Amino acid sequence: MNPLSPVPIVFIFILALACTHMLAKCFPIVVPGGRVSSIDGLRGFLALSVFINHSCIWFFYLRTGAWDTDSRLYDHMGESAVALFFMITGFLFFSKLINANKRPVDWTQLYIGRFLRLVPLYFFAMAVMFAIVAILSEGQLKEPLALLVLNAVRWLGFTVAGDPDLNGISQSWIIIAGVTWTLRYEWIFYLLLPLLAWAVTSRPPVGYVALGLLTLLAANLLTLDYSILAAFLGGMTAAVLVRHEKVRVIASTRLSTLVAVACVAAVVLIFPTAFDLMPLLLLTVAFILVAGGNTLFGLFASHTARVLGEMTYSIYLLHGLMLFLVFHFGFDPTQAATLSAVEHWLVIGLCTPFLIALSFSTFLGIESPAMRFTPKVVSWVKSLSVR
Repeated sequence: MNPLSPVPIVFIFILALACTHMLAKCFPIVVPGGRVSSIDGLRGFLALSVFINHSCIWFFYLRTGAWDTDSRLYDHMGESAVALFFMITGFLFFSKLINANKRPVDWTQLYIGRFLRLVPLYFFAMAVMFAIVAILSEGQLKEPLALLVLNAVRWLGFTVAGDPDLNGISQSWIIIAGVTWTLRYEWIFYLLLPLLAWAVTSRPPVGYVALGLLTLLAANLLTLDYSILAAFLGGMTAAVLVRHEKVRVIASTRLSTLVAVACVAAVVLIFPTAFDLMPLLLLTVAFILVAGGNTLFGLFASHTARVLGEMTYSIYLLHGLMLFLVFHFGFDPTQAATLSAVEHWLVIGLCTPFLIALSFSTFLGIESPAMRFTPKVVSWVKSLSVR
């Protein structure tokens, strides 16, 4: 079998949905209402797409040392999925700003909510990564302690200041499949929200506006790809358009489903990257239709897909660690490089239920409790400001 065959993609999607369905039956999860169900369902498929992309990359990395697939289809499983993730973020948070006239934004709650949503699981992932580095280093200090601590802090800071090698382990970022770069852009977008709010509808407290201005200044000092930030604009555009009933009616038609699929197919077939003007425009069209209520013939609205969507962050953040453990410790790397394409994808197939079970567990054990704790932390912070 060709390692770039599309067959494993279908196989892994079906297997992941089956595992999610069984877990949701055994351990029921209540998916919160009041959200766009089609976007909830889309998120899980995007996270799985990134997992599949990195699974394919590992096949070639083990043989050539190059972190690449040389396949437009598999490359877009990563890039286009990430672009759509950014659009989801732009959509959700710009919608809050647009609705500020009816429901003012509680900025304290927004930022504490983001912190508790992202940080606990991220620190868990970092703890696993640091443990792997310690094992690879055989428990020995291979660089000055001060440098090791500084580099670890840079990793704990969502790699905003870079993702350096740790304790002399070359290409440490491969341990986590380099996924943290997207979180850097997510945080930049969150911190710029007060400036967007000022420009659109509301007047945030001065302190938050100052935070946005500082972020804008700091962003100019970082090496950022502004075409990536443009993906957030696609989601913000969708937030404006789907407020119109006519757009939602059009989006819910079968023809719109075909248009959305055609837009994504065109991006994959024609463009080498998702982060250029035309592919971003095509992905934006597809996303507007999904945000407007298109469920891809009901797939995104299914309970199984929405439960998978709840696990999105865990799948996204933890799959790289699992792949590294499998191909570096489960196999000897030289042995893993001798696997045929069929054997490689069968290994990935065996990993899929474990990834779903792990992500389900970390969602229930880390993510969900942290999110439930948000109102208490907000109340405590607000009580401090009153004193």
